[in-house]
Parts: sequence; C-alpha cells; structure tokens
Amino acid sequence: MTNPAPTLPANQPIAPPARAVLFDAYGTLLDVYSVAELAEALFPGHGQALSVVWRDKQIEYSRLVTTCNQGAHYRAFSEITRSALIYAIKKIAISASESSTADDFLLEHEPAIEMLLAQYRHLDAFPENLAVLQQLKAQGTPIGILSNGDLSMLQAAVHSAGFDGLLAHVISVDPVRKFKPHPDAYALGEQTMGLPASQILFVSSNGWDALGATWYGFQTLWVNRYNLPFEELGPQPTRIGHNLNDVLHFFPS
Repeated sequence: MTNPAPTLPANQPIAPPARAVLFDAYGTLLDVYSVAELAEALFPGHGQALSVVWRDKQIEYSRLVTTCNQGAHYRAFSEITRSALIYAIKKIAISASESSTADDFLLEHEPAIEMLLAQYRHLDAFPENLAVLQQLKAQGTPIGILSNGDLSMLQAAVHSAGFDGLLAHVISVDPVRKFKPHPDAYALGEQTMGLPASQILFVSSNGWDALGATWYGFQTLWVNRYNLPFEELGPQPTRIGHNLNDVLHFFPS
C-alpha cells in the first residue's frame, strides 16, 4: 500500500525543493518510550508511566538550563537524562512511605538507574527508518542528525540502530551549550550542512521542535506518529506526515 503524501497545512506556500535533510534523534529516529519494557521489569506496574515522566522531565530540564541565567546552569544532555530519570523514579515508582535520603536512594536504586541509562544509549529505532535513510543516501541526498544529545550518546545510538555509514553528519548542540529550540542550536545545522535553512528539511516527531525549526527558517516535516494536534502557537510546519516514509515525498527518486 502506497504511503499517502504528507499533508500541506492550509494557506501554506509551496516551498522550493530541499537540498538536504536533518533529523531530530530522540522521538523521531529513536523511540524514547522503548525503555518502558525494561522499566516495567525493574519497577513492575510503573514502566510506561515512568518512561513518559522521564521524557517529559528531560525536555523540561533542557529548557530550564538553556533559559535560566543565560545558560549559567547548563548541563550536558547525559546529565539531564540521568537527573530526569531519578526524578521519574521518585515520582512514579517510590511511595511516600519509602522516602529516604539521597544517599540511601542511590544506594538502593543505582543498579536500576544504570541499567536504564545504558538502555537509553541503545533505544529502538522506528521500523521504517533504516530503509528511508538508505534510500536518501542512495539518491545522493545529504542527511544528518541535529540533536540535543551528547555526541557520545548519539554515536552509540546510531551504531545500535544500524545507521553507521548513512549519515553525513551527527550534530550535537553541546558545543553551543544551548538546547533546541534555541536558535543557536538550529544554527549548527546551517553551519554544518553549508546551506541556508530554507534549503534544508528539518524532520521531527516533537511538535515543539518542528515549531522551533519552522520559526528558525527550515522547511519542516512534523512526523505525527501519535495523531496529536499541532502546537497552537503557529506557524504550521511545511508538511505533516505520519512516519519517516513521508520524508521521501520531499526527495522524489
């Protein structure tokens, strides 16, 4: 069955052909909720909820350290991910009657924390992703990742997902010490690809990220895997699709 063309939002002008594509990593190429299975094994009855709170808090912390005191509280994404996980465990999996000191908490839960963080470096890729990346590379389309993740995290995830050799660039925002959606983070995409934002397609499953990239000036595809409404601040992304196959409509063979 042919995948339908991604939706063009109302009153959206037709953009010129994109010359390259940048993918968000977490939530777009990599399923951040695939940690739920291990979380369920470690904290029975709480796995799915823990994975959701972990992700939400991870995003919240990235915004906090970017915006507060001009980035004076910046932490690498790996540190933020660990802190968000500890918060999630305390909120979801530990009852008030089990409250303890920070040292006692770590003594009891450090093995589970380390197991989940290790799993985060090897997140499942969405099933269609590998074939899409292979086709883009075969067509000669420059492709890369622009992510909040640390470079070491991203390299491990790329290798685990089987994406080795397919990506021209794996770009971490860590050098600018500002997380997306800060414009300095998106600027790394232009600088690395050697193209203006208007000639680059930015692909994300995160609505806030698609909006930030649209504001910055990229052509954008929001991959709406979960049939959610788009952000209400506007503007709309260039296209709205349902999975990564929709990228190929921008780069016909």
